[in-house]
Amino acid sequence: MKFSDLKSSGHWPTLLTAFLYFDFSFMVWTVLGPLGAQIGEALHLLPEQKGFMVAVPILSGAVLRIVLGLLVDRIGAKNTGIIAQLIVIAGLACAYIVGLPSYQAALLMGIVLGFGGASFAVALPQAGRWYPPNMQGVVMGLAGAGNVGVVLDSLFAPRLAAAYGWKSVFGLAIIPAVLVLVIYVAFSREAQVEVKKKRLADYFNLLKDKDAHWFCFYYTVSFGGFVGLASSYVLYFKGEYGLTPVQAGDFAALCTFVGAVLRPVGGAMADRIGGIRSLYTFYAVAGLAVVASPLVHNLNYNVLTFLIASGALGMANGAVFQLLPQRFGKDIGVMTGLVGAGGGVGGFYLASSLGMAKGYTGSYAPGFFVFAALCLLAICGLGLVKTRWRTTWGAAANARI
Repeated sequence: MKFSDLKSSGHWPTLLTAFLYFDFSFMVWTVLGPLGAQIGEALHLLPEQKGFMVAVPILSGAVLRIVLGLLVDRIGAKNTGIIAQLIVIAGLACAYIVGLPSYQAALLMGIVLGFGGASFAVALPQAGRWYPPNMQGVVMGLAGAGNVGVVLDSLFAPRLAAAYGWKSVFGLAIIPAVLVLVIYVAFSREAQVEVKKKRLADYFNLLKDKDAHWFCFYYTVSFGGFVGLASSYVLYFKGEYGLTPVQAGDFAALCTFVGAVLRPVGGAMADRIGGIRSLYTFYAVAGLAVVASPLVHNLNYNVLTFLIASGALGMANGAVFQLLPQRFGKDIGVMTGLVGAGGGVGGFYLASSLGMAKGYTGSYAPGFFVFAALCLLAICGLGLVKTRWRTTWGAAANARI
């Protein structure tokens, strides 16, 4: 496939605006992570409280993905995206004007920021519906590469907070929020495909299919690992090595950037050799890197292991979404929300468990080891389903699985 095919086969302005919407939404979704050290100091939070604070937006986004997934099929992806962006802008304005005077207020802000994370259930089906099955890996990977917004978070939020105060970061974020909204309204379009309106019961009906559970689990590990680590890097680097929030943010941005930009690479690799074979490799590499990370207390060593882990998990995200449209093409709106919710739950688990591990044991190692065990379970799960998938729906798919 040539990248010129993206222009001739679908609607590239929608793919681009879906990327921009997803990019900014991810930036504000995880903003409490890069600001976690400064907010934690201001509110005198314990390690487990800081871990839970940065994890709440991830859980909120997981739940709201189901809600927005329903709206995408009912009122359209574009209308749903506009509503979600307006809610996030209102939340940013309140946080800038009122601030976060307490731990409870920070948690409430995390719930509102979940609308940013829920953009996943809007941007991906909006872009994917424009393109044929054999291009889904690359298209979903490109649209999903908007998670590079997490990189911008880690890079700029600590610096802006150091210069103007962490409360000002919420106000400054309103500027690009409005700009992205205007571009999205002007240039994004709905694909001219027939979409059946879904009900909440449709989620439960899909969950009767065991393949839906497998996809949710695979994304719980891949995306949950990626975003859980991204939300925890600043707290980890600052706590373990005494770095400033800005220095910790730079390392966090570097690690997260690798995972974000490699997502479409993972999708393209899955298009070429098959999603199942790709996931075997990605989960194995991620699990080994996560196990290795706490074994040596050295900054350069830790940065290297996290680069490898984030990169592998980012590519696994792309591979999961190369497979998903082949299996659930007619229900991609609901399944994107459902699988995305699973990813959000995974991120909430990892970020909060790392905080709890540090608070209760004095080390992050138990949290990393348990997550590595989940990578191993994902590999075992692939072994259980690969033959059935390849001989049933995979045999009819117009793409490698």
